[in-house]
Amino acid sequence: MKLPVQFYLQQDVEQAAEKLLGCLLYTQIDGKRCSGRIVETEAYAGTTDRASHAWNGRRTKRTQVMYRPGGVAYVYLIYGIHALFNVVTNKQDIPHAVLIRAVEPVEGTATMLQRRNMSALNPKLSAGPGLLTRALGITTAHTGLDLQGNRIWIESGMSLTDDQIVAGPRIGVDYAGEDALLPRRFGIKDSAWLSRKF
Repeated sequence: MKLPVQFYLQQDVEQAAEKLLGCLLYTQIDGKRCSGRIVETEAYAGTTDRASHAWNGRRTKRTQVMYRPGGVAYVYLIYGIHALFNVVTNKQDIPHAVLIRAVEPVEGTATMLQRRNMSALNPKLSAGPGLLTRALGITTAHTGLDLQGNRIWIESGMSLTDDQIVAGPRIGVDYAGEDALLPRRFGIKDSAWLSRKF
């Protein structure tokens, strides 16, 4: 079952990032259906978070989608090559987002391998935010997409206990000063599909 709209409107972005662990991220792109279990996320707390694209109320053509009500995709490019997929959360004009950092392939693995030009299933397929988007067929053209639709959506998956979840500082946000040290990266403990160990 798809996560309800209400899930995306919750006000605690860290809680949203934790609750997305174990859920299934689906794509139906180019007629091919694929899915992966979310094993790693990062929370970005909008205008008050120096690591967020919306820090201090920054609003650009690219980040405008973050200010929409939760439940849409925010996909942006880094280094001119990697598309990163984020889930917008919270209410209108509160630009919270959760970056999906890694998934464990579940459905459509042959398609995912083909998209990544790989022959065997291993964590290099989707254990990283730029890797999972390529495997699942997600591009910047999908930014703003409603996650209640039939192209990209998230379904509830396995429920986790607190001791199955680990947290630590986010990756690649050293520019964010003290906010770089906040434990806003979450993962399923001991998953082989984490982008980096905790």
